[in-house]
Amino acid sequence: MKIMAFNGSPRENKNTATLLEHALKGAESQGAETELIHLYDLDYKGCISCFACKRINGSSYGTCAMKDDLTPVLQKIDEADALIFGSPIYFAGMTGEMRSFLERLLFQYLVYDKERSTLFKRKISTGLIYTMNVNQSLMEQIGYEQNLKVMEMVLNRIFGVSESLFVTDTYQFDDYSKYVSTAFNAEEKAKRHLEEFPKDCEKAFEMGVRFAQQSDSF
Repeated sequence: MKIMAFNGSPRENKNTATLLEHALKGAESQGAETELIHLYDLDYKGCISCFACKRINGSSYGTCAMKDDLTPVLQKIDEADALIFGSPIYFAGMTGEMRSFLERLLFQYLVYDKERSTLFKRKISTGLIYTMNVNQSLMEQIGYEQNLKVMEMVLNRIFGVSESLFVTDTYQFDDYSKYVSTAFNAEEKAKRHLEEFPKDCEKAFEMGVRFAQQSDSF
């Protein structure tokens, strides 16, 4: 059993990465082999719309034809039993690295037939972990959840099962006094990080456990 996680944050030891690590620990507790890939360490671009993955009888049909650091990663994913994607929210959406990665991953499997079928050969679990500075109330008010759920629907269509974890009001700086940040109450941010973030980590851990268990039932 192999479960892979992808960090779409430029920071490798902060909120998003920490949540992904907890998710993988949950999977490991069920005997899964895991791997965490930091997308910002890789050199790649998003889909270039060459349509080689759609060409009838083409040598790259169903496979992204671009050759770069993402190529071996996409090959590994083809054999994975579950996938977990993590990204902070920048201007109401996932980071550019995560978006480009998902373009390359998903488009190769999407078939332009009437059924809009998928070339991915199996049914696997996929998860999205989002971290954001806004609180729960503001997230709902400005429609973040509805917007971000679209990617969950796409993953469900390609891979069969998907779910999302929204982690709000995150702690951004180790020392708020060093940055222009008067829009926030540093003490409240620190208190929430101390009290609530461990609960979010537990939810991520449970996602990993669930995915490892589900992989045996597909």
